[in-house]
Amino acid sequence: MEKVTLTIDEQQVEVEKGTTVLEAAKEVGIDIPSLCYHPDLTLHGACRVCVVENLENEALMASCVSPVRDGMEVSTRSMKARRARRRNVELLLANHPNDCLGCDRNGTCELQNITHSLGITREDIEEISGEVREVPKDDTGPALKRDPNKCILCGRCVRVCEEVQGVSALQFSNRGFDSIVTTAFDLPQSEINCANCGQCATVCPVGAITEVSEIQKVWNALEDEDVHVIAQTAPSIQATIGEEFGYEPGTVVTGELVSALRKLGFDSVFSTEFTADLTILEEGTEFLERLTENKNLPHITSCCPGWVKYAEHNYSDLLNHLSTAKSPQQMFSALSKTYYAENTDIDPKDIYTVSIMPCTAKKFEKDREEINASNLKDTDAVLTTRELARMIKEVGVQFENLNKEDYDELMGKHTGAGTIFGTTGGVAEAAVRTVKEKLTGEELERLNLGFKGINEAEVEIGDKTIKVAIANGLRNAERLLDEVRAGESEYHFIEVMACPHGCVGGGGQPLPINEKHKQLRSEGLSNTDESSVVRKSHENPMIKRLYEEYLGEPNSERAHELLHTTFIERPKN
Repeated sequence: MEKVTLTIDEQQVEVEKGTTVLEAAKEVGIDIPSLCYHPDLTLHGACRVCVVENLENEALMASCVSPVRDGMEVSTRSMKARRARRRNVELLLANHPNDCLGCDRNGTCELQNITHSLGITREDIEEISGEVREVPKDDTGPALKRDPNKCILCGRCVRVCEEVQGVSALQFSNRGFDSIVTTAFDLPQSEINCANCGQCATVCPVGAITEVSEIQKVWNALEDEDVHVIAQTAPSIQATIGEEFGYEPGTVVTGELVSALRKLGFDSVFSTEFTADLTILEEGTEFLERLTENKNLPHITSCCPGWVKYAEHNYSDLLNHLSTAKSPQQMFSALSKTYYAENTDIDPKDIYTVSIMPCTAKKFEKDREEINASNLKDTDAVLTTRELARMIKEVGVQFENLNKEDYDELMGKHTGAGTIFGTTGGVAEAAVRTVKEKLTGEELERLNLGFKGINEAEVEIGDKTIKVAIANGLRNAERLLDEVRAGESEYHFIEVMACPHGCVGGGGQPLPINEKHKQLRSEGLSNTDESSVVRKSHENPMIKRLYEEYLGEPNSERAHELLHTTFIERPKN
């Protein structure tokens, strides 16, 4: 690769040709503030916060979109660059709501951080007069809410929705001062083809797009002495929530997580990994039936609600290929108000089930009418990883000093297969582990499907060669399924996760989210699987007990009543 040499703030640096000035500066430890730039998205150059001075011609340039040239001399600290940068941020702030204390992004807002680092004060902003934009908020969606008044028009949400997810639910509208990011046809969030994946919220640098908070609902339940409140924690949470308390990404803090939930007042604390194992038994049995009958192949996973809604909008012709097994969240919630209620002699009406999820789409999923099986609302509330962290901080729990505690037993025992549900490829690997051993008695070697994009593998199971594929990120799912539609790719089992890297990159995870963080989180879960005493779902002793005492066998009539669902064809907006 051709190299070029340039000078940045009197430091010489050699980088590959095509590198931007912003990236080159990072090579020598120089941090140039930016807002529209995101390492996982295309370059935009809209906010002009990253301007630097080209000393050759004294011109200002946006460092995030300016490629380096051999012999270039750049100053990131010149008076001209600093004044321009400061002025651009002041102009953003002049038309930005002054409600940091009440904002969901207070403390993690990139605009707030840059304002502080540049030393901008309220008096500086008050000197700038002009019209203040007032646009109605959109809180109609079950998972995400939008406040256009906080939007700084960086375009990150538009780019991630189009480039990474292929949904294109957001777009720029109008011009000049009236420019705004809105939905197609300016429809409410609840009426568009949004997958509720929350990737827009993870890249938004301010609080213009956030999850719909259910924190107060959960506090109300915890404070009601007549309500028995259960928590279930998704597999990925154990490797991500630590970031909110200063741990390195990927650090597994399962014991501390359980302890923190008990200190908040939850009556029982369980792991969704238990029903991830259960999902494998139900879905694995379903896959075996399809394989034997050569019907509805490829078999496609349905545990990701963002993917399911996307499929209902865009691949209604393939809905009969989706597994009818509910997601682990909904399996757990249905059992919490039936199996758990009977075992503890608690009236199901007095049970309040809270899911701790990496995913904003889980908030949408809990409200699907066809998903409930207990004759009650199965999942009462969903908290994202970020929301739970806020609750823990609110009560002053010192997370890093907590003793490690174990999940409650009845629905808390799980295997390594349940753990890897939290990262891309995990569901496929867990399912094939069980299917191969059930059919042949032989153990599966690691599939090693990787963490990114589209990957595939072939597995020898007896006299059959099973072709497995995974896709994470909805744009990748589109590519893979279009090939299936066209008859260009033949698979037996396909796993789809809406978010890049799977649940570790979910829309409700700690910020910032980037490729490095997602990789480390995935590795944390994989290491937990490797060190687990039991690594196969069908060997979970509490799952065996559940079938013996309550369900009978996988895909039984009772299992279908509680653990399976249907799908809806939705319009393409």
